[in-house]
Amino acid sequence: MANAFFDEQRDQSLVKAAIVSKYFDAWSRVMIANANRLPISRLAYIDLFAGPGRYKDGSKSTPLMVLERAIAEPELASRLVAMFNDADPENVASLAESLQKIDGIDKLRVAPKVLCTEVGIDATTMFQNTQGCPTFSFIDPFGYKGLSRGIIQSVIREWGCDCVFFFNYSRINAGINNDSVRHHMDALFGRERIARMRAHLQNANPVEREAFILEELAQALQEMGATYMLPFRFRRPDGSRTSHALVFVTKHPLGYSIMKGIMAGESSTEDQGVPSFEYSPADARCPLLFSLNRPLDTLSGSLMDKFAGRTLSMKAIFDAHNVGTPFIERNYKQVLNQLESEGKIVANPPADRRPSRNGERTFADKTLATFPQKAG
Repeated sequence: MANAFFDEQRDQSLVKAAIVSKYFDAWSRVMIANANRLPISRLAYIDLFAGPGRYKDGSKSTPLMVLERAIAEPELASRLVAMFNDADPENVASLAESLQKIDGIDKLRVAPKVLCTEVGIDATTMFQNTQGCPTFSFIDPFGYKGLSRGIIQSVIREWGCDCVFFFNYSRINAGINNDSVRHHMDALFGRERIARMRAHLQNANPVEREAFILEELAQALQEMGATYMLPFRFRRPDGSRTSHALVFVTKHPLGYSIMKGIMAGESSTEDQGVPSFEYSPADARCPLLFSLNRPLDTLSGSLMDKFAGRTLSMKAIFDAHNVGTPFIERNYKQVLNQLESEGKIVANPPADRRPSRNGERTFADKTLATFPQKAG
């Protein structure tokens, strides 16, 4: 069966490819910038369910986008070790042909490796050629087969190793109570955790189920050393429920910050400038559903509470608060400016000594904010 990545609605597939390729671009730049200090002689990209190389309409998929980025950057071309895998022989043949047709493919010092292997619960042997070097991995299985904690742990094992995986929420949600796929659920969540989840979910409504399942996934990943996790949801065509998600996993706050910016940019809606971190085909048809929650009001109150009696820079506030929230850097700057204008905080330098941009006062990373003590 061909990878579902290539059978989905085209715009959703392109959003997935954009998120992965943009992060690879940013990640590789960070790794190369650190190459002389560490040093780093190799960088690896692994795609365990790579597909045929192109979408059905002929547009480029992630493997081609990643390699074209590497070819365009000589320092990356000299370091990249790329490995692509798919269990479907037709996909593998098509992918190999597509890779050979890329202009400048011979500029890569190491030719990309294409494998035809069924990914099992323990796929660590597939990563032998990338051991000891920073690795970015993309795991995009059909459903839940081939996705396990062991695989994710293998691909984030060392410094500079980040991962994006496809989480088919619809199928996993249905599989949690399906005894015929119990071993797949055990592999993903752990036997004890999935048993607790089954009991908890018996009376949960759809919204509660989604939040609970993603939270349990986050906790399972943290137990393996994955400090930071970011999900990007994809809604069903009618916008009603989440169908699947892309989940990013990293151990470094810089990787989290970079991916948060990328996912924010790919979000299909914003509320008061706060990105939704989801893509919904129905958003354009339902404009009145948004800007109702006023999330910046929530952010204002949270900052006043968390940092009461303290003086911190904007950058320190952002770093200490943003993880696990939908807020991005510009949201913090907007709220801090608003709090200052309302007299609720004191900024140094004050607004009249800070430059303006597009008619608004800036709030630079080093600008200090002093929060009052809590009343009472």
